[in-house]
Amino acid sequence: MEHDAVVAAGMPDWQDLRLFLELERRGSFRAAAATVGLSINTLRRRIEDLEAQLGVTLLTRHTDGIRLTAEGEKILSATRTMESAAYSVLRARDAASATPDGEVRIAVTEGLGTFWLAPRLVEFQRSNPRLVVDLRCTMDPADVARLEADVAVQLVRPVNPDLKLVKLGRLHVMAFAARSYLDIYGMPGGVEDAIRHRLVLQVSSQTVSMAEYARHTPGLPQSGYVTLKTNVSSAHYWAVANGAGIGWLPTYASAIGARVVPIDGLVHVGLDIWLTYHPDAERIERVRRSIDWIRASFDPGRYPWFRDDFIHPRDLPAKLKGSTVPEMFAGFAGMER
Repeated sequence: MEHDAVVAAGMPDWQDLRLFLELERRGSFRAAAATVGLSINTLRRRIEDLEAQLGVTLLTRHTDGIRLTAEGEKILSATRTMESAAYSVLRARDAASATPDGEVRIAVTEGLGTFWLAPRLVEFQRSNPRLVVDLRCTMDPADVARLEADVAVQLVRPVNPDLKLVKLGRLHVMAFAARSYLDIYGMPGGVEDAIRHRLVLQVSSQTVSMAEYARHTPGLPQSGYVTLKTNVSSAHYWAVANGAGIGWLPTYASAIGARVVPIDGLVHVGLDIWLTYHPDAERIERVRRSIDWIRASFDPGRYPWFRDDFIHPRDLPAKLKGSTVPEMFAGFAGMER
């Protein structure tokens, strides 16, 4: 009864405000409706009800989406503050329990998640048997502030000033090819010789864009040169390993048993690796343990390929100093043909 009295007195329903937030983030009723699981008509009605309750027009509709009114911008700012406070309540709830059990959600780029962190989960879970790790491998950065993940490992620097930011290391990427490909096409003699070869590209928001490709290969058409474009690292690796063409892989590929050969003389790229999380999350025991484990997993002192300076794959074995690195592809030697 008290809740009904507050709503009747003019206090808007948080769920309708949440829908308004999602609508502004998605930019259109169609995209927002798909995200929140409502029909377009239902979403429109909920927003109209919210406008009627507040007594202001929040937005106008256009062919290319929606645009907020001046009043809508003010309501949006206040609603974001409410959302942030709501997530703080959830984090405070989790921090109240110091028992290291439950679930921890780790968002990470698909390549680092599949080929680097996943093989190390065994050692982490042996030390934390009551934890459930939800490893979310995706090429789109997670919104940690909105609790899409507890922690995130990504290749683009987060801009939210409310988040804790730690540079884990640097990912060095260079050209590789399968031995079967080199047996047919030979080793390229440099950038000028690459025109007679075939390229396999991984294109995503956190790796290399086609604009980056064009910058390094000005005036060079893709047709007959680029044979395959993928958006995830696993598909990209297997295409390269099976002889589809020359592709760019992390320098640690050889250290984890990838059946590919590094190629000198072509472009190599460096990408900073970022760990991000909300400062309050560090007070939650299960999240703090996960953060410590992630930082250890990217320790440049133990794993030299994550240092800021580039180290060629042929020089890496001498620098491992006895560290154990799981060979991801040891059982797949027969797959490269």
